[in-house]
Amino acid sequence: MGNRQKFYIDGEWVQPSTGTTLEVINPATEEVIDVIALGGPADVDKAVTAAKAAFETYAQSSRDERVALLERIIATYSARMGEVAAVISEEMGAPMPLARAAQAPAGLGHFITILEVLKNYPFEEDIGTSHIIKEPAGVCGFITPWNWPINQITCKVAPALAAGCTMVLKPSEVAPFNAILFAEVMDEAGVPPGVFNLVNGDGPTVGVALSSHPDIDMMSFTGSTRAGVEVARNAAPTVKRVAQELGGKSANIILDDADFQQAIARDLFGLCMNSGQSCNAPTRMLVPRERMDEAAAIAKAAADNLKVGDPKAKGTTIGPVVSEAQFNKIQGLIEKGIAEGAKLETGGPGRPDGLNQGYYVKPTVFSHVTNDMTIAREEIFGPVLSLIGYRDDEDAVRIANDTVYGLSGYISSGDRERAKALARRMRTGNVHLNGASVDNKAPFGGYKQSGNGREWGVHGFEEFLEVKAIMGYSAAS
Repeated sequence: MGNRQKFYIDGEWVQPSTGTTLEVINPATEEVIDVIALGGPADVDKAVTAAKAAFETYAQSSRDERVALLERIIATYSARMGEVAAVISEEMGAPMPLARAAQAPAGLGHFITILEVLKNYPFEEDIGTSHIIKEPAGVCGFITPWNWPINQITCKVAPALAAGCTMVLKPSEVAPFNAILFAEVMDEAGVPPGVFNLVNGDGPTVGVALSSHPDIDMMSFTGSTRAGVEVARNAAPTVKRVAQELGGKSANIILDDADFQQAIARDLFGLCMNSGQSCNAPTRMLVPRERMDEAAAIAKAAADNLKVGDPKAKGTTIGPVVSEAQFNKIQGLIEKGIAEGAKLETGGPGRPDGLNQGYYVKPTVFSHVTNDMTIAREEIFGPVLSLIGYRDDEDAVRIANDTVYGLSGYISSGDRERAKALARRMRTGNVHLNGASVDNKAPFGGYKQSGNGREWGVHGFEEFLEVKAIMGYSAAS
């Protein structure tokens, strides 16, 4: 890929303003894959200037023109989806089956969903004696993470394009190559110059320059709560709109009438998928106190059945975590769980046997965890499960909501109405009943310190619209 040390600005691949580069590491081998250029404020300013100029015309484009553009992007992306999967697997460690079946297709899914939203969305309506118009929000800045990289890029880019916005993307510098490939897709699909721009860089430099730029009208950020606070702080002086999808510590309530074997094994696998590096991972499993040992035995057996190894090897279910820093953080939290008195059922510190190179983590299960322990409070972002006991339904809801986060919740029960009643009481943006998966048409986002705003589907599309009222111009006036 010849564009890895360039930026995509105003429809062209351009040289960066700095000579700074960064090595990108393959987490399975700890070897350098390639290097990227790291930009600076001048690169951000150039990209924002291009996006601002392009907005004058792109914001006036018709629904049909945007539909045609999204259709071209879908066709171009589809043709290169195998490349997207391979790049993601190499740079962030997802096993190839996961990269092919989930990581790469997620990007396509958001474009397909938003295309249907765009075709039918009512941009104008009359209310009282006024005519209401929904218009593009303006020039958008996007900062995206490494864990589901193309998913997080496209769930911002697709609705922004459909709404008539222009944009500047700063992907994670830890896993940036999928974003460069995506920029090539956008270029090949004929996105007008300046509508989509890509600048690589780190958070303290490019991220700050983007979120504080006076000509950015909206920031959309996905990442840690700590970094999200900084984005909001930098955006505040210019009063720009800020949408945030941040951390999580999701509770998974296994009710006493659930099929324990099925639910616990299924959800342990769901937690460990992507090496536990999902913001909505069900990391706190709440089980009836009197059935703690039964639940622990099922979770241990499920964890021991997972195969950790080379993302390219046949049969691998869990690859490495993304970086040395992430590996060290997870190891420290596992050791903290042991020190604070949680019972280690399986896994624990260190790499799995036979894996001496690469950032591999043992699937780890703790039982007899209390909700005040560090492993129950902090987002681990690794394949680590905490089993917490509860007395009754009331106690389960109390424990589930006893967290600063509120992204997702999970409930398993043989009684759907009982589960639904508890779901209404969980202070989270999403609740999964009996293993239900995410839905591209449903809104995704959190309460509390898990963020604000919503992504995906029509709700995500509306985040990129401003609402204007024209008084005295309606059928009733």
